[in-house]
Amino acid sequence: MALSPDVGTPARPVGVPGRAPDVPARIPGGDPVLAARFAVPLIPETFVHRPRLSGRLDDGLRTSLLLVSGPAGAGKTLLVADWLATARLPGPAVWLTVEREDNAPGVFWAYLLEAVRHHGVALPDDIGSPARAQEVDHSLLARLAAHLSRREEPVVLVLDEFEHVSSAEVASGLHFLLGHAGPGLRLAVLSRTEPLLPLHRYRAAGSVTEVRAADLAFRPPETAALLHRHGLDLSAEGSRALTERTGGWAAGLRLSALAAQGAGDPEAYLAEFEAGGSTVADFLLAEVLDTQSAEAQDLLLRTSVLGRVHPDLADALTGRRNAARILADLSRANAFVEPVGHAWYRCHPLFAEILRVHLAARSPGLERELHRRAARWLTDAGHPTDALSHAAAAGDWEFAAARVVDGLALGTLFTGRDAERLDTLFAGMTPDARGAAPELVRAARDLARYEADSGLDHLGRAEALLREHDGGDASAALLGAAQLRVLAARLLGSADLARAAAEEAERLEGLVPPGLLAEHPELPALRLNDLGAVLLWEGGLDAAKEALTAAAKTADGPTTAGPRQEALARLALIDLLDGRPGRAEARLRKAAAEAERAGLPPASRSGVGHLVLAALAVEHDDLTAARAAADRAAGSAAARHDPAVAAGLAIVRARILLAGGRTRAALDALGRAADDGPGPAGPPPWVREGVAVLASAAHLAEADPAAALAALDGSGADGPECAVAAAQARLAAGESRSALRILDAVPDHDGHGPGVTVRVLLARAQVAAALGDEADARRLLARALALARPEKLRRPFRDAGPWLRRLLRARPSPADSHGWLPADLLPGTAAAGGGEAAVPDAPVEPLSERELDVLERAAQMLSTEEIAAELFLSVNTVKTHLKSINRKLAVSGRSRAVRRARELHLI
Repeated sequence: MALSPDVGTPARPVGVPGRAPDVPARIPGGDPVLAARFAVPLIPETFVHRPRLSGRLDDGLRTSLLLVSGPAGAGKTLLVADWLATARLPGPAVWLTVEREDNAPGVFWAYLLEAVRHHGVALPDDIGSPARAQEVDHSLLARLAAHLSRREEPVVLVLDEFEHVSSAEVASGLHFLLGHAGPGLRLAVLSRTEPLLPLHRYRAAGSVTEVRAADLAFRPPETAALLHRHGLDLSAEGSRALTERTGGWAAGLRLSALAAQGAGDPEAYLAEFEAGGSTVADFLLAEVLDTQSAEAQDLLLRTSVLGRVHPDLADALTGRRNAARILADLSRANAFVEPVGHAWYRCHPLFAEILRVHLAARSPGLERELHRRAARWLTDAGHPTDALSHAAAAGDWEFAAARVVDGLALGTLFTGRDAERLDTLFAGMTPDARGAAPELVRAARDLARYEADSGLDHLGRAEALLREHDGGDASAALLGAAQLRVLAARLLGSADLARAAAEEAERLEGLVPPGLLAEHPELPALRLNDLGAVLLWEGGLDAAKEALTAAAKTADGPTTAGPRQEALARLALIDLLDGRPGRAEARLRKAAAEAERAGLPPASRSGVGHLVLAALAVEHDDLTAARAAADRAAGSAAARHDPAVAAGLAIVRARILLAGGRTRAALDALGRAADDGPGPAGPPPWVREGVAVLASAAHLAEADPAAALAALDGSGADGPECAVAAAQARLAAGESRSALRILDAVPDHDGHGPGVTVRVLLARAQVAAALGDEADARRLLARALALARPEKLRRPFRDAGPWLRRLLRARPSPADSHGWLPADLLPGTAAAGGGEAAVPDAPVEPLSERELDVLERAAQMLSTEEIAAELFLSVNTVKTHLKSINRKLAVSGRSRAVRRARELHLI
């Protein structure tokens, strides 16, 4: 009988009442009966009752066989003993702890019969008892089965430590008894190993209930309860970490708790204690390792350096060819080795940790060599990512870097699920690692952190080594260098260098194996996104759009999700600059869906999208949402390292400040946008135009037309919005005819979207009103309203000035069907008609404060994950709030809910 690790702990007795048995004093062979084997183990006070498992055992009473299987110390015995003490059993319970000597059939059946009588179950005298140790009369089993089958109440027979039974004859007899006793017997088998019973038949018949090692493993709340019973109260994180480290292994948890009771800071002790020198190690080494054959011990020690092990990999580490058999035997024996599918196995994490300590003590220096062998086997077997960690552990940095470079995996340092892990892994690369591959990895890590100078230094050294390369195929390394050169050119703001490097990378792609290139779609996605970003800063919007569109269309996958959603966000910015806010909003929705579908954490997403959201919110005259989105954009890495985002953010913040009447602050913000960015040409035309237009508006707000015109004249920009600003400045100076000439020079069909065209039409309407042509002013205003209505462009009308209010007060009819306009622009008008669906006066049911919080962030086009992170809610809770919002607003879909909320002035 296994000893509880809680030796010395006060215990409460557990047993099943019964009369004193009248049994023979000896069994076949003459040995005395050991009555201790019939005793139900005592339950220590520190035992944690786990209803989820006792419920499984209760369910097992509906089947003839209940199997509880797990490794040493998994808590099998105490679990079933506690269950017997607390469950409402349908009949008497019988306990027998099996020993190795019970492989003699006569001995086994003699003990089983004595156990039944010991626990108060009367048996007829004609059943008898085995006469010889090595055999049992089959008729005895038949008489016993017949008697049990006639019982009204079933006997619950518990056979503990059944792993000791290796006799096929004993197992066959037990199978016979169970099959013929019918409802009169319920058999519970507790075993470290798979019992010899034909489990496949029981499973096919639905007559077995199984509780396995995974079920027996403690969960964090159960760990916390166990520790509390030992006088230890850990945080939830501390309990989770200990559960993870021990794999929920019951004995490991109890022994850890006992060891920590004398520590001043138990949580810190359990987080840092060295398992290799603890009582946990003593237990595992004695109960598991020492019981294995010499070959199995050697395999366990050598493979302890692996997270998971394949038989062929184990053979590579041991130098033998018997790993498949040994691993299968260890798994069947519940020796802390379990299959994880496709012929792979995993060693219990705590056991592996102890084995590594034992390996280091037994064979100093061997661990490094084992890591080196594992790295090479995994590389050859097509597991390069797993190989890297072993190469790093072996200190073989040249090999590790070469695997990344030759495998075209440099891009995974920038995007994908492995980016952070690889960055951390190569942070340990020592300075003595030489060669082009280590230099390229160093360059990639620096450029990923926007450290352009050091990144370029490493890149230059790598390229010099590649030029000196003699022999072998260096196309993968050259392609990696060209890829990094595109990113470096982006950080430098040099479109020419980026174009040249991108063309070189595209040429080199034709030299690498097509299959290998197909495994890394992130390469073109990253290159095209970087190229598009630098072209956007240069001002070549058409060329930037072409590159970014190609990036957004690259193959779907976890490594391309980041650059694809970033490219979509930059395309949205170009749409906005082109005066197409509706298209920009649609692209942002697609980018957000892309990021959410790929599970990209909010921190890894580009700040470009938040910048566009801020600009869109200004256009919709929602300054609260605009400020929130601008703050998020400012907190992104893009705002610090992408000049287009930094300049665009300064312009948007200036628009917000100007809308709030803070002209001086707006001009200060514009000064930051006008600062030269990287590259020889300074800010691109779209930045210069944006700065000039807003500076002119700020000076006009201060009644200084001359300064407004000077701001435009000195910008060098000549776009349609500059023409509108110049015309407004001329009007303010009383030069209506001059304003008309400026606007007449703007083409009617210049390809710009409604965001630009609406402003041109309003400026022309203002000039017409100033010249006394009210009919033309109303015609132009009607055109502007019709264009602005689908995209709810409120801000141009808000910024139009007093003339628009005067015009609408005199004859409000042009705005009768435009209830979406700001209410203060519609004196005495109703917001109805126009074919729009009728809007209820109020929601079906008032929205809660939390629902309003969620709705406001949905209006800012935050993803479900981002809303959850900002409000400290779970994703499922946010989804529940969104469903409730849709119901209360009588809409379907997030965008309709936002639109309806704005119509009802809820946000």
